[in-house]
Amino acid sequence: MTAEYRFYLKQNIGARSEPVVRQGGHVERGERIAAKPEGLGAALHSSVTGTVVLVTEDEIVIRDTGTDFSSYRRLTGKNPWERVEEAGIVGLGGAGFPTAEKLRSRLGVNATVIINAAECEPILCHNIARIEEEAGSLLDALQIVMDLVKASDGIVAIKRRHTKAVAALRAADRGGRYRIAPLEDLYPMGEERAVVRETMGILLPPDSLPSEANAVVINAETALRIREAVVLQKPMIDKDMTVAGKLRENAGVKVLRDVPVGRRISGVFELAGGLGNEYGELIMGGPFTGSRTAPAEAVRKTTGGLIATECFPKGPEKIGLLVCACGADESRMREIARGLESGVCGVAYCKQAVKVKNAYKCENPGHCPGQIQKVMELKKKGAQALLIGNCTDCSNTVMACAPKLNLKVYHTTDQALRAVNHPLVRRMHPDEKWKEEERSQCL
Repeated sequence: MTAEYRFYLKQNIGARSEPVVRQGGHVERGERIAAKPEGLGAALHSSVTGTVVLVTEDEIVIRDTGTDFSSYRRLTGKNPWERVEEAGIVGLGGAGFPTAEKLRSRLGVNATVIINAAECEPILCHNIARIEEEAGSLLDALQIVMDLVKASDGIVAIKRRHTKAVAALRAADRGGRYRIAPLEDLYPMGEERAVVRETMGILLPPDSLPSEANAVVINAETALRIREAVVLQKPMIDKDMTVAGKLRENAGVKVLRDVPVGRRISGVFELAGGLGNEYGELIMGGPFTGSRTAPAEAVRKTTGGLIATECFPKGPEKIGLLVCACGADESRMREIARGLESGVCGVAYCKQAVKVKNAYKCENPGHCPGQIQKVMELKKKGAQALLIGNCTDCSNTVMACAPKLNLKVYHTTDQALRAVNHPLVRRMHPDEKWKEEERSQCL
């Protein structure tokens, strides 16, 4: 059957991209199909060669007519700046902030570029797999970004447990040009303010950007896609990802390279060997911050993971939600509570969660001041158990008090982690976090 690819016109922070193709038209792989809108946004390119079968205000659908995935229509920009903007690159480790706009941050002299290679979420391992094989390319990418923003210092922030990747980076940095900064194995060590804190010793306020520390933080894959745009003149049309969970090869963790943006989720699972006969839900993203998806949905520029989770157990009649700014938001937690068939009797927010615009941010990501007050608050509201989405340190503090109050604890990541036989997020010593076995599962 001929494959159809769906290209959502809103794949990043900012406005929708604006279609420049019409139904019935022919497009080539790498051809621009939607322009950058006025203001904040990014261009969109086809990852396949084919016929445009649908154009709406939300998406463009293209029927593949025989794509040569080894080639693409090249960018035409004459300099690195033009190519990065033309390529439609967005942040690939979070919400998808348009990269060209991020690189226009006003920085002073002696600015710093930090490559965020923390790969913070458990299970996900595609960034580390790429670095192990292409450490030199990542350092080339770092230098390109440094040149673009006129920075003097370059840092690669990576968890020290990724010994093979760290060794590859050190070997590739023959002149000692860059600093390889080892990070502790905690969640959410990849949050950009946590990265700045750990590498530069500066704790930024929740409403601040790294530019206030005279720095730019770039996700590892984003940096590699910048290099592709500048050196290979390639638009943002392919995405690395981790596919895991209740596959036909049960508890499998697979790394897929250069999956075409727009491919159906069902098709991506087939690339990983296919879904198993039974699973709870499909998550796009990581266990902590991912969202529920469906087989008919499509890969976005920001898709970093696809996880088929374990089926939900039967939860208690009444459950209290303890929301952490570093994990699932309240709406996602309510969705999980419905999966547990539990009624929500109360909601409390971590005391370090502060509202910034329309979202919550942590005052000091990964450092918890204690949660007993919030736990007792939910107990008083009738909670028979807690559903938490907390970071590693917050989960430790919850587990120090909840069991003493006869409250069972569920975590929003449980079903994803169970699907790959990963240790659950409960009370854990720093050295016991995401063990090296997780990395060895990646094929």
